[in-house]
Amino acid sequence: MSPREVIQKKRDGGTLTKEEIAYFIRGYTSSRIADYQMSALLMAIYLRGFTPEETLVLTREMRDSGAVLDLSSISGKKVDKHSTGGVGDKTSLIVAPIAAACGLTVPMITGRALGHTGGTLDKLESIPGFNSQLTPAAILRTLAATGAVIMGQTDTLAPADRKIYALRDVTATVESIPLITASMLSKKLAEGLDGLVMDVKIGSGAFLPSLQMGTDLARSVVNVCQASKVKVVVLITDMEEPLGLAIGNSLEVRECIDFLNGRAPEDLETVSIALAAHMIRLGGRARTFEGAMKMARETITTGKAAASFRSIIRAQGGNEKVMDDPGILPRARHVREFRAHSTGFVTRCDAKLLGMASNALGAGRTRVEDAINPAVGIYLHKKAGHRVTRGEPVCQIHWDEQQQLRDALPLVEQAFEIKARPVEKRPLIHAVLGK
Repeated sequence: MSPREVIQKKRDGGTLTKEEIAYFIRGYTSSRIADYQMSALLMAIYLRGFTPEETLVLTREMRDSGAVLDLSSISGKKVDKHSTGGVGDKTSLIVAPIAAACGLTVPMITGRALGHTGGTLDKLESIPGFNSQLTPAAILRTLAATGAVIMGQTDTLAPADRKIYALRDVTATVESIPLITASMLSKKLAEGLDGLVMDVKIGSGAFLPSLQMGTDLARSVVNVCQASKVKVVVLITDMEEPLGLAIGNSLEVRECIDFLNGRAPEDLETVSIALAAHMIRLGGRARTFEGAMKMARETITTGKAAASFRSIIRAQGGNEKVMDDPGILPRARHVREFRAHSTGFVTRCDAKLLGMASNALGAGRTRVEDAINPAVGIYLHKKAGHRVTRGEPVCQIHWDEQQQLRDALPLVEQAFEIKARPVEKRPLIHAVLGK
């Protein structure tokens, strides 16, 4: 067979065989197939779609393009959580220590900020000394010592995904359910998991705006995981407004520390405890979801989750003193309050616009090579449904550079809408699949 034949077959709506998909992925990983040929196939997949069987084969081929973690020396069930990303989505920093405190092993591979959504690695690296790039030996040592590791993708894990994602980003083929599924799960299945909890975000600040697209992705993830003998639960959660109150790297780490010490915004608590409880149940530590929720909350009240996060930070080279003194985290040079222009109820607190504003301040990146300022961001005082009076602070803007503040202010202004009457709030959790 030739690359042209495979491309033409998918272009014309045909179903690719296992051999054809393997030929293309292995050829591209070894550089026998060129970027322009892979780009053509990606566009054909984007336009014509993949069957569930094709998606499964693609995921497995991308997983097997590199090494699979051997965690057999670590006792206990291996369960991870992954999110499609959003604004203020810091749940990984909360659920990993909770799950580890309940006796699970959590080998969490996560990513960096790109576009208006935040990245878990950037948040953790605002902790002085924290190392997210670990060798396989260091991964095993950390898991044995703490029960959890939060790390970046290594060079040997699913290298096909790394190459293909770079092409998808520049060829307008990112928003493809089969390609999203294969990209996420090739890395997750390379962890040697027993269970996976997936958080699919929908809304203005999410990668997928509609419930239908979120449901399609959730079903695709469930199909691949079940076929791969990995227990799975997918939550479809809301990202119309930011999750929690903090947007920006060190601000979000501070909020996570507050959460683990028993001080949490209601929406962040609802989503985080639900995610952690599903992890606990999949890992066999509780027989029911309700029992798992109780276990998750008890790790907070007893201090076990905070102790777990402290041990993770210490094991990965970070300054664990942030758990006692969050003032160690980077701070912006200036803080400005943004005040309401009228009296009424906040009817919109737009996640995408606030994510873009945070990026304009320097908290995110529009290109992979962009530098991150860990200190800047936005802290919300008001969200949808809250009553506000004219002149009352709606949020705080943490900034360093005057021009960046000027760029961010119009976006913050557009993000908030205040009307005389409140609107009905959207549900935080729209659906749960794969239970």
